[in-house]
Amino acid sequence: MTVPLHIGPLAVDPPVVLAPMAGVTNAPFRTLCRRYGAGLYVSEMVLADALVHANAKTLRMVSFAPGESPRSIQLYGTNPDSVGAAVRVLVDERGVDHVDLNFGCPAPKVTRRGGGAAVPARPALLRAIVAAAVRSAGAVPVTMKFRIGPFDGLATYLEAGRVGEGEGCAAVALHARTAEQCYAGRADWAAITALKEAVTTIPVLGNGDVWRAADALAMLERTGCDGVVVGRGCLGRPWLFRDLADAFAGRERRPHPALGGVAEVLGEHARLLCDWFGEHKGIRELRKHTGWYLTGYPVGGELRRRLASVSSLAELDDLLGRLDPLAVLPPGAEGLPRGHTNGPRRVALPEGWLDHPDDATPPVGADVAVSGG
Repeated sequence: MTVPLHIGPLAVDPPVVLAPMAGVTNAPFRTLCRRYGAGLYVSEMVLADALVHANAKTLRMVSFAPGESPRSIQLYGTNPDSVGAAVRVLVDERGVDHVDLNFGCPAPKVTRRGGGAAVPARPALLRAIVAAAVRSAGAVPVTMKFRIGPFDGLATYLEAGRVGEGEGCAAVALHARTAEQCYAGRADWAAITALKEAVTTIPVLGNGDVWRAADALAMLERTGCDGVVVGRGCLGRPWLFRDLADAFAGRERRPHPALGGVAEVLGEHARLLCDWFGEHKGIRELRKHTGWYLTGYPVGGELRRRLASVSSLAELDDLLGRLDPLAVLPPGAEGLPRGHTNGPRRVALPEGWLDHPDDATPPVGADVAVSGG
């Protein structure tokens, strides 16, 4: 049995957080995951400036399913004023219960403008952004997520953790890779241990290479962290949250579903997306998920291709009906990576970005329309 994770007034039991993932952790996916177990389910990243200016796409992204609680949003921004204003919108107008700040995005379109994983290389700017968010949030807890640093040889995570702790964050989370790694290679769990030793008054969460429930238990045991953030491991496997709840409660692990059960969940995911977006957009959103659901299962290449280009619910039902419902996942296949595997990739930073770490001036042009990115 584990101790519940407390993020401000929120009790998160089991101590599991769904990582924000672009184009994935929308309201339908969060609804599906929540059916398998409790935890904190965070939205895909939204842009502070777009939220302040009431961008229609962004407003849709900060909508919640009926009864969704707690309401959790990840926010991206590099201007303290914009971030503070956006947090006020989220708290006062959207009724959110938790705000997470993104300082880990490795996308070149973000870092080359000084955003995402580039921000912790300027601790003064990082401090100003976090302080503005916490000040605007009032009683609503603010957390922050970041990486080890831009690249090997420039580790910024310990300073970032201390900034979050000092400015009133309720917790900090480390994706234990550099921005240069992107999603390649192994996560360095030793960095999570070091962060936990450096940040002592608020919870420290670990992220990276949690593909199975056993990985989450191993991370807590090896690093001493207070909870886990689960990203790519749940793609096509929302029942991972059931497995995590069982593992943390000390219950016996349930078998992975046969392919017929996978088909049922995939169909339910499709219907949730279509109810939310309409059938045309909902089915298009589903396409990327089909390969994740089928990872490791014996499914022919032609059927995989057709599912990846499905165009209607009726066609989806027909194709799912052609799967062998009794096919099972081969031993060990539950740990197969899924989602992004790109990297390593040179990190693009603004010219002279690393020369002035004490400069708190917001970067020019960083707050571009990258909601969900």
